[in-house]
Amino acid sequence: MITIIAVIVAVLFLASPWSYVLVAVAALVDVAETGAFVWWSRRRRQSVRPAVGAEDLVGRVGVTAGALDPRGQVRVLGEIWEARSSVPVERGGEVVVLAVEGLVLQVAPADAAPGRVDEKHRS
Repeated sequence: MITIIAVIVAVLFLASPWSYVLVAVAALVDVAETGAFVWWSRRRRQSVRPAVGAEDLVGRVGVTAGALDPRGQVRVLGEIWEARSSVPVERGGEVVVLAVEGLVLQVAPADAAPGRVDEKHRS
């Protein structure tokens, strides 16, 4: 954008040597800004943890949609999943996802499971 403005100013208002200098400097500024933006966006993408996929479910808190004895359904992050638990859990009980095996979640009761990922993602 700066280059376009520089070309217009150079053609309309500046003498011969200064018009070339202005256009060259403006083009360098445009290239530098674009390079800085690309570098920043790549760095930001690499530092952010993905928020999708099965890996994101491990450690999340869910609520049972029915009794788990040993299989049933749980709601995690607003979605209903098939789940398996080694300990029976009543309907409406809180569970923590321990692992993902295909489309089945391995869960444990929330009070018996080790550390949770975060409390704000309850479903």
